[in-house]
Amino acid sequence: MIDVGQLLEKVESAAPIDAVEAVAAALGEMVQASTVALLITDFTGRAVVRLTAADLVEGARGHGVEQAETLPLAGTVYEQVLRTQQADVQADGDGARMVVPVTDRGDAIGVIELVLPRPPSDQQVADIRTGAHALAYVVIAARRHTDVFEWGQRSTPFALAAEIQRRLLPASYTCEAGQFTLAGWLEPASSVGGDTFDYNLDRDSLHLSITDAVGHQVGASLLATLLVGSLRNGRRGGMDLAEQAAYANDSLAENAPAGQFVTGQLIRVDLHTGAASIVNAGHVLPLRLRDGQVEEVQLRVDPPFGVLPGKSFRVQRFPLEPGDRIIFLTDGMQERNAVNLDVARALADTADLHPREVVLALGAAVLQETGGDLRDDATMICLDWYGGPPRGRTTEQGADPHLASAPA
Repeated sequence: MIDVGQLLEKVESAAPIDAVEAVAAALGEMVQASTVALLITDFTGRAVVRLTAADLVEGARGHGVEQAETLPLAGTVYEQVLRTQQADVQADGDGARMVVPVTDRGDAIGVIELVLPRPPSDQQVADIRTGAHALAYVVIAARRHTDVFEWGQRSTPFALAAEIQRRLLPASYTCEAGQFTLAGWLEPASSVGGDTFDYNLDRDSLHLSITDAVGHQVGASLLATLLVGSLRNGRRGGMDLAEQAAYANDSLAENAPAGQFVTGQLIRVDLHTGAASIVNAGHVLPLRLRDGQVEEVQLRVDPPFGVLPGKSFRVQRFPLEPGDRIIFLTDGMQERNAVNLDVARALADTADLHPREVVLALGAAVLQETGGDLRDDATMICLDWYGGPPRGRTTEQGADPHLASAPA
């Protein structure tokens, strides 16, 4: 069984990066594993990265003593484990190789891979799964103190604009809760635009936002920073949806260069009543999958943020029913060289997938349609609304087993 006190002692006595390795090693000791490796998902969503400071690995990226070995996911056991959120145990000679998900609230941080001298018992598999869930929290905590994980997840270097944009996104792209599951994703353009998405969950409500700043590169990222900062400041100051929109609009008008603007949508869902409301500031209409049918959610359109100082924005009722899947998106999914992508068809085709998989699939579809040459950021949020009263969720080691996608 897992000795929680022993794990905590290892965490507190080690440096941040060493704490993760120490906990992983402790899990390996539980089953006498000969090797233990943590592989974290990279920012493309299409690979995992093995971090190590040990012997040189051919083809790995280096950063001082650190190495990052990037392994494509397609067709691998790692992809299967991340998608299904189930442990995989395969015979390996007289022993076994075990791959276990490292997940928190549906956010697939990565996997831990162990080579064992003998096949594990059901109890050992359960214990390692629990330990892997604990490891997710260690990774989350360690990230606050070191750049190693952030560096490792970047298969390609970030330009300054991408660095700024990255800071505007939520720390976790996925959140499972009793009443809903959501996941967001951003496919950056070759010349970074100013897309962002954000969410916040409190006792009474779920807040979402998706925004698209005009322009590209650092200018667009700075404009997005101003808009997202004002939205968060207003929300954290207790403003309602209309007040947040007006505050963000005036902040942009007062502080951004003339002619600069941001389109966007702000959404609030009351967790007690299930009622949803939205502000639509010149943004692309959302899509709704309901009873197998995909359609645009018709909304009245106000001007983008920053165009009219002193503007009051309309708060509209958003038609949300239990069982709905909503996709909020930016125009990078529909414009320019991505114009032929049938987003509605792609949404229908992914109806059985977890929202985390849906946004990755949509991102892959737009990349395929554009030949990998995005001319504008493509950003999306997938919200599955189950409804009912506020409640806990069914969970197994950080993931809801009823939501996991089937193997490809």
